[in-house]
Amino acid sequence: MDLRLVRYAVVLADELHFARAAARLLIAQQTLSSQISRLESRLGVTLFRRDRRHVELTREGELFVRRGRELLAAASDLLGELRRSAPPLRVDVITEGLTSGVIARELRPRLADVTLEVIQGQGFAGTVSALVEGAVDLAFGRLNGTGEPLPRSLRYQLVRLEPMGVVLPAGHELAHRARVPMAQLAAYPLLLHTAQEAAEWLDWNQELAAAFGLRVGRRLHGHGRGAANAAVLAYRAPSFGPLEAPMPAGVVVRPLVDPVPLYPFSVFWRAGSKSIPLRHALTTIYDIATERGWLVPPRDDWWLPAADRHGSLSAAVPSGARRTAAPADHTRPRG
Repeated sequence: MDLRLVRYAVVLADELHFARAAARLLIAQQTLSSQISRLESRLGVTLFRRDRRHVELTREGELFVRRGRELLAAASDLLGELRRSAPPLRVDVITEGLTSGVIARELRPRLADVTLEVIQGQGFAGTVSALVEGAVDLAFGRLNGTGEPLPRSLRYQLVRLEPMGVVLPAGHELAHRARVPMAQLAAYPLLLHTAQEAAEWLDWNQELAAAFGLRVGRRLHGHGRGAANAAVLAYRAPSFGPLEAPMPAGVVVRPLVDPVPLYPFSVFWRAGSKSIPLRHALTTIYDIATERGWLVPPRDDWWLPAADRHGSLSAAVPSGARRTAAPADHTRPRG
């Protein structure tokens, strides 16, 4: 029994109207009509009497729809049990306050039947081996800058071109500006705060500083946005960070402009996985990214490292899935 055809019959029985039923099923009215005729031919009975103005169930149709509802409910229960018995989907979100954490929070209600286990590995470069070995199912980070090529067993998809800002002590001269031009930042020595496991984040920081002649005053290693913000307060120096992460008292974040520096966040997974929860998660992550406009560069001048402009911008979605449009003509990448 083809459950798809059973569902078509059940929805048509609910509506008793081909156009409304087809709209609910997201198919053409002609397709629904032909599929119902196909089902009746297979069964050797008439399920619906119809003319140009009326649709009604036959006695055989009432029996089929009643038992069909039971079949669909049983199939739904079976899938739910399988998902609940499946191992958890292990997601590495790097650290708190990042895009990957936002995605993990939105995945929970959208994948209610999937158990999510959230891990903080502190950097994609340090998580690659765990992903390859199967200790992690999904990881986030930047494709380039890890110091090693991406293992052939992994696949990736861009999820965000994230504008980065400058994190400042509240009393800093630049903190009084609504937006900080990159040229003005050149007058102040930078604090580069990175985790040892986040080679790709350090590389992006260094690429940005070199591209615009920014001076690096101090380099520190630590874990988490909390430690990075504490360092900004302790040394009274500007540092790069996400615009949307919560800031503690005494610390502010300001957008950088002329150009806007973008950090390319991607999601990574093992090739060949047949996990249904993993496939659902990837589709949902893409939906989240498109709903929020994360895959579209800003209208203002923007900057990406040269390696990211080719690899990341061309990897919006996995093979066979939907793709975003190319950057519009008004965008002017730099660097």
